[in-house]
Amino acid sequence: MLVSEVLDMKGRRVVTIDSGANVQEAVAKLVQHNVGSLPVVDDAGRLIGVFSERDVLRLMHHRGEGFGRTQVSEVMTCNPATCRVDDTVEQVMGLMSERRIAKVPIVEDDELVGIVSVGDVVKVMYEKVSTENHHLLSYIQGGL
Repeated sequence: MLVSEVLDMKGRRVVTIDSGANVQEAVAKLVQHNVGSLPVVDDAGRLIGVFSERDVLRLMHHRGEGFGRTQVSEVMTCNPATCRVDDTVEQVMGLMSERRIAKVPIVEDDELVGIVSVGDVVKVMYEKVSTENHHLLSYIQGGL
């Protein structure tokens, strides 16, 4: 299955944040949209990083009070791992496992077009295995 098919099923809406925003604004957006990370985009809307809950925790640990005024661009993950819409779900799973990440931004012609999460991948793989299992059981029971 291709990433484009996953995006078609789940939708391509992505909540992003501007690189000039501060951490307090980013945290508010994380909470408001109930997400764990935000793709960071430049003025042209190109992906330049990812800001996550983990970034917030690191910042709190290292800087303590007043961390909310820090710019997102100072603490985000730069040059994040990405995939394309024509990549397979298996390729995305491999990337997630290798990099130990839970979400992968999907880009097409330098434009952010979606995000695929571990949950999306698990759902797709579960449905695939469940369907295969059903077909195998039907075959076995029909052949007896």
